[in-house]
Amino acid sequence: MSNTVNPNAGGTAGLVTSFIADVNKSNTVGNGKNASASSNGGGGGVSAGGGAGGGSGSWFEAMAKAWGSTLDSQAGRITELSGSIGGGNDQPSAMIALTSESLRMQFISNNASTSINSIGDAFKTLASKN
Repeated sequence: MSNTVNPNAGGTAGLVTSFIADVNKSNTVGNGKNASASSNGGGGGVSAGGGAGGGSGSWFEAMAKAWGSTLDSQAGRITELSGSIGGGNDQPSAMIALTSESLRMQFISNNASTSINSIGDAFKTLASKN
């Protein structure tokens, strides 16, 4: 059985595709049966040092990298639009485009923070039960 995730399973959104590519690259999907054990032992760990996660990172790390990549890409769009406006293209349509991309950045940033914090809280709850 393969430990890769189908990139078409959850749609083709950039964040999802990036996350799936990172997970497949680091082979962190699965329960650790085919993974090399770390010094901490265990199987299918959720952090790089927390058991046999299967690769050099974890799915949590892959998710964080996917969010970071998405935010970097959005920041690039904002920088490009800002440069265009600073270069003399101060038309209302360019201003609205910059405003909408800035609001999109805020939306992405809030969602990244919420998802990472929610998973972190879940890990904390799970750890306290052991």
